[in-house]
Amino acid sequence: MGPDGKFRVGISGSYGGLNIGDEAILQSIITQLRATLPVEITVFTRDVEDTMRRHRVERALPVRRMTRAEVVPEVERLDLFILGGGGILFDSEAEVYLREAEVAQQKGVPVMVYAVSAGPLQRASVQRTVRDVLSGVDVVTVRERMAKKALEDAGVRREIIVTADPSLLLKPEPLQQDVLEKERLHAGHRLIGMSVREPGPAAPDIDSSIYQRILADAADFMIDRLNADIILIPMERNVLDMQHSHAVISRMLRPQHAWVLKGEYTAGQLLTLMGQFDFAVGMRLHFLIFAALQGVPFVALPYAEKVSGLLDDLHVRMPPLSLVSAGRLIAYIDQSWDEREELRARINQLLPRLRERALENNRLAVGLLTRRAGGRNR
Repeated sequence: MGPDGKFRVGISGSYGGLNIGDEAILQSIITQLRATLPVEITVFTRDVEDTMRRHRVERALPVRRMTRAEVVPEVERLDLFILGGGGILFDSEAEVYLREAEVAQQKGVPVMVYAVSAGPLQRASVQRTVRDVLSGVDVVTVRERMAKKALEDAGVRREIIVTADPSLLLKPEPLQQDVLEKERLHAGHRLIGMSVREPGPAAPDIDSSIYQRILADAADFMIDRLNADIILIPMERNVLDMQHSHAVISRMLRPQHAWVLKGEYTAGQLLTLMGQFDFAVGMRLHFLIFAALQGVPFVALPYAEKVSGLLDDLHVRMPPLSLVSAGRLIAYIDQSWDEREELRARINQLLPRLRERALENNRLAVGLLTRRAGGRNR
């Protein structure tokens, strides 16, 4: 605890403006901590300027450009180091993210692994690192049951608590007055939101050429069947979501009825925009979470266990992406549209339980901080 009486908390994850879902996670972690205790927050980020602008934290560090020797004093000063949340424990990135957690352990700083997803974890060296580091941290929570299994399969033998994604606690934020007009989100016209997901290390089995065709066919169906316009929502504007969104439109027969959201928004503002849609079809987890939070019925293309985990929690049926054809997706869309009110009611009924699980993350973090403070005061 600093001389100002504030707990010093460090948060590390996939932060720095690359993905709006990750920023929603960070925003929720910060909001919950600040609502509970006096805290000074340091974010270990890819982009210091973006993080300071978005989240107005006390400190931000360019962790991927820092040596271990530079990281040590920054971690040593903390009362709690939080790793997470989000899908950060997979083969090509896990060892990178675990470096600061390992330093914290060595320096006696409490560590919480906070609502992460895990997998794929196939490489033996990565499994060993995950097992060794997680075995020594103070608390591990994951956001879906299959993440727990992935860690257990990697050899982690300790308590792993299944909670939920922190972004389930996100609140809508106001928009500028002319946003809806600029984005052509006019009230009274049927609008359907759609999201894509680029291939990559966290999603190695995605074939973009296949899913783009599937989504394009589904979009044409909804234009004809529902007399709707399609708006593609890039959740990773600075990576490839923009390109993949336009690639879907380029494959459509009715591209004049589809466009890509243009503006840059905070997570809370994007949540507000989601409320303009009558229906949603998408791949990215946080696109689907935002739809659920706004009561927008949706159909998902589950490319990973974290998406399937959300669908399980909300009792939404959908086979994995590898088993979905255009015809099968259209059939699910057709049925889900007809049953949209029942789907909306079920999601609204189940969300409070999920939010309560999400709150458990903050309760566990606060418990670590207060126990540490109590031990110092003895």
